Amino acid sequence: MMLTALGLMSGTSLDGVDVALIETDGKQVKAFGPSGYRAYSPAERNLLRQALSEAVHLPRRDARPGVLAEAERAVTLAHAEAVAAFIAQNRMKPEDIDIVGFHGQTVLHRPEKRLTVQIGDAPALARAIHIPVMHDFRAADVEAGGQGAPFVPVYHRALVHSLEREGPIVVVNIGGVSNITYIDGNDTLIACDTGPGNALLDDFMYRTMNQAFDAEGKFAALGKADEAWIARGLELPFFAAPPPKSLDRNDFAALKLGDVPPADGAATLTAFTAAAIARIISLLPRRPRSWIVCGGGARNLTMLRMLRERVGSATVEAAETLGWASDAIEAQAFGFLAARGLKGLPLSYPATTGVPMPMTGGVMARP
Repeated sequence: MMLTALGLMSGTSLDGVDVALIETDGKQVKAFGPSGYRAYSPAERNLLRQALSEAVHLPRRDARPGVLAEAERAVTLAHAEAVAAFIAQNRMKPEDIDIVGFHGQTVLHRPEKRLTVQIGDAPALARAIHIPVMHDFRAADVEAGGQGAPFVPVYHRALVHSLEREGPIVVVNIGGVSNITYIDGNDTLIACDTGPGNALLDDFMYRTMNQAFDAEGKFAALGKADEAWIARGLELPFFAAPPPKSLDRNDFAALKLGDVPPADGAATLTAFTAAAIARIISLLPRRPRSWIVCGGGARNLTMLRMLRERVGSATVEAAETLGWASDAIEAQAFGFLAARGLKGLPLSYPATTGVPMPMTGGVMARP
């Protein structure tokens, strides 16, 4: 049975809420619907940054001390507003949508402690939008000993199979953290985080230039990357570890550039993201033939160029060139995962998150 599923995603880059509609049975995508976006205001972004720093000390996943309670209310309200605006703009009614997939905002990801925390009040959201909401997708995986991330690979596989292209194919999502899905035919699905995505670069741009990000990589294009610094960074044990593996947004925050010209700093951090992605090649079963890049990093032309320089003869293309809605893919994925969760289908696998067996997940909140 096909479902009309609305996916919501607020990623580690803290830019806003992505909204995307798909028609799916949880196995294939019959149709892509419209997508939308609700940006976080500077005040909301600052609140979320505070929540990230305070969440480091959370003792358990349902605790919301101090600013975390305020941040959860803000996240819930922003998502409710995003859905309301989307429904109004597309002349829809709540009853036109069967299910909403609500990821929430990750504030802490510590799978080694069996702890992953996404803030957002799903029951309150369901009441506000009058649509059933599937949420808390990662908890069952982490509880069972998985990494709880990445969770989009099953959706990447559905997209790649529609291309009828010879593999291996890697889909790279460059958000706050970068992750890959390696797809080779029907049987091989491998996924992991590869390292920093835009988080280090965005934080650097905010600190040095008071800009939220490096638009199209124009600033990094003016600088020179410090290859010695990159090589030292790649010596961290994370990069040699085989998949599956996952990261928290701030796992590389301790890496300091020192006193460098801002353009050189941006170039170095952009190149570090590209180098970290390419570093995964030696840990994969076969060398990929093509790389498809989605997420915010797909708009960073300098990052795409630097990735091309590091992956040899393989093609590197932005997802948009294939007709995929790059900015909407993660939101679409959580609509897809909501449909899968509703039907009890697996959301994660041993080779994607390290979970002992294929796991379904998600918790339903009804209006």
